[in-house]
Amino acid sequence: MPQFLIDLRDLIAQPWPWYVAGPMISLIVFTLLFLGKEFGISGNLRAMCAADGAGRFSDFFNYDWQKEGWNLMVVLGALFGGYIASHYFVGEDGNTAHISQQTVQSLNDLGIEGLAYNAVPLVPEFYAWESLFTLKGIFIIVGGGFMIGFGARYAGGCTSGHAISGLSELQLPSLVAVIGFFIGGLIMTYLIFPLIF
Repeated sequence: MPQFLIDLRDLIAQPWPWYVAGPMISLIVFTLLFLGKEFGISGNLRAMCAADGAGRFSDFFNYDWQKEGWNLMVVLGALFGGYIASHYFVGEDGNTAHISQQTVQSLNDLGIEGLAYNAVPLVPEFYAWESLFTLKGIFIIVGGGFMIGFGARYAGGCTSGHAISGLSELQLPSLVAVIGFFIGGLIMTYLIFPLIF
């Protein structure tokens, strides 16, 4: 591999500080607002169902989904880009989540053992396929997936849609949703998560 590709890989693979990542997100949001677009991931599920003909069965899916085709490309880019990056650019270190020692200690305190700083697999054992066939696994994977999907649809968008696009447009419902996300996250982290694990 040429040296410039190795240098680029090393630059992309490292954790980026907030003062780089934050302005980049702001630039993207400003560009989308300038072009009259809204960013969000969960809305793509509706567009995919509409593209597959779900409008024949429900009026909810009967709309011009092609206007959101650009957003579908964002999802495909995230999927394929993540696969390509992890398999061809990041290397062996690509299966490692670089998290802080405090996070590892917090997870250990909650009963999730076997974690080490800078050596945490991206898919913890309780999300592995084998865990799907246990009661706890079904509760976490299937139940959690349903709650996330239902919650995103009920809230009219996901965290990225509300927190990035909605707040940028000064939408009051997005502010309420983001406050709810934070409260729900705190309740999950400090009340529900310790009971599960």
